Amino acid sequence: MKVIKDSSETVNTLFDLAKLTNYSFIETLNCDPQAKENGEDHFPREVFSGHYVPVKPTPMKDSQYIAHSKVFFNELGFSDSLAKSPDFIRMFSGDTSDVPEQMNNVGWACGYALSIYGTEYYQQCPFQTGNGYGDGRAISILEAVINDKRWEMQLKGGGRTPYCRGADGRAVLRSSIREFLAQDHMYALGVPTSRSLSLYTSKTEKVRRPWFTGGSYSRDPEVMIDEPVAISTRVAPSFIRVGQLELFGRRARKKEHPQAMEELKKIVLHVIDREYSDVIDKNLPIEEKVLLLANEFRSRLTSLVANWIRVGYCQGNFNSDNCAVGGFTLDYGPFGFIDMFDPKYQPWTGGGVHFSFLNQTQAAQRNFHMFCTALEPLLISHQSALEQLSKIKDDFSKIMTIEMKKMWSTKLGLDKFNANLFNELVSLMIETSVDYTIFFRELSTIPEEISPIVKSFYNDSFDDENIIKSWSEWLEKWKSLINTTNPLEINATSPESRERLSSQMKRINPKYTLREWFLVPAYQQATSGDYTLIRELQEVMTNPYAEQSKEIEEKYYREKPSHLFDIAGISHISCSS
Repeated sequence: MKVIKDSSETVNTLFDLAKLTNYSFIETLNCDPQAKENGEDHFPREVFSGHYVPVKPTPMKDSQYIAHSKVFFNELGFSDSLAKSPDFIRMFSGDTSDVPEQMNNVGWACGYALSIYGTEYYQQCPFQTGNGYGDGRAISILEAVINDKRWEMQLKGGGRTPYCRGADGRAVLRSSIREFLAQDHMYALGVPTSRSLSLYTSKTEKVRRPWFTGGSYSRDPEVMIDEPVAISTRVAPSFIRVGQLELFGRRARKKEHPQAMEELKKIVLHVIDREYSDVIDKNLPIEEKVLLLANEFRSRLTSLVANWIRVGYCQGNFNSDNCAVGGFTLDYGPFGFIDMFDPKYQPWTGGGVHFSFLNQTQAAQRNFHMFCTALEPLLISHQSALEQLSKIKDDFSKIMTIEMKKMWSTKLGLDKFNANLFNELVSLMIETSVDYTIFFRELSTIPEEISPIVKSFYNDSFDDENIIKSWSEWLEKWKSLINTTNPLEINATSPESRERLSSQMKRINPKYTLREWFLVPAYQQATSGDYTLIRELQEVMTNPYAEQSKEIEEKYYREKPSHLFDIAGISHISCSS
């Protein structure tokens, strides 16, 4: 693969960015042989082979700037003024007709397979074959090497592709704001994620979507509403999903066409080159590369899910097509940050318990099993490697458990995991109806008695003497473990070690998370052109561990108001976007 060493100079114009382009995906992999070279390919059809389809985005009408990620712009060396420049707005609003000549004016979309909790599905493809499922409204338009890192830039809501299944290919303002802010927030939380670049909306273009009536308790959308469209640009080293490997693995397994095995091999090698080149030697034989890939992805995936639970995040719809092979968070659809602790918390009405908060470890295991199944055809003539891959797959649960114990230990400020203490805590948190984020943040102050953590109680448990006694006893056990099992420098037996431990825990337990009831007023205001709350949330949520102003604390460090529980569009959402 050709590598371009870029300049670290500031990118002030689209022409500066054009100099950094390097389209490894479309230059290395196979184009759909039935594709149209001009990218005018906007209606549902079966795609039988090839790794991508050239697609020209559908320009959004009357584009208007809302926000850009200042943190990411700074990391990329982009000037902030670039986000508001007319040619940048045009390109990242879907109009690629007049880009600098080093850039392609046609983007690309990819197919992938669908498996739900480890079961292969075909019927959601309109052709019942699995050949029509993929990027229905996500179109990659640029790949560039910036400061020695490769980035792919993808429009979410960029219009129809052959995988659109009859839909309009648009994203609405509501969901675009959620994803834009969530990606910035997750990065600030220290959780691997795709990144936000820019967010634009249309002054005039709207689409109809199912949604809820105000104040409804319904689990299903009740009305059709007109919503402004928007295009957010998300960025990652690549957007290759487990579902993509599954698609090519299925085709190779079934020998669906003469190039099936070769296409599987090419995309797996491309994944390694794009996502794992720093840990997998390109000169190794394919079977060794595959085993190293499985090991490394398992490590990243288990760490990712442990981090999700650490910060109170629930993906909601963790299918294999929403699972990035790079091991980062992808596709912020029906996600949510937990308020009141509930192991079965699930923000998506269509998700079920299998994708709920503490079941995300099991969902990850199912996705990893599908990932390994997709790799198996490449090892068919290497029995020993197949057996090693099976062992890697079977050990997922053990590795996941290790990651979770490590995470809970750090969250509790303990040097070693203590199962009895943890199980008591979970029972108390459920019985007392505790706010997940506030509880762990207050615990991070290393309280002498329970009054600080009572701030996290949702109901009137603080009037129940038995519950208060149970919490007091638990707190004493916790402090005793800290004092007797932690290293001297963080055992809280002196003011200095107590302060060090508190600081350490506050770097693990965020003070602010992007709760849905913060997001709703922001996107409601945005429909009338007021983006004040979006920008305020962006500022607050990109500093989630920091102590902020008293005004911000009163507004965003508090429990969910009781009247918002069970309200549709706040406590739960549909997949409409």
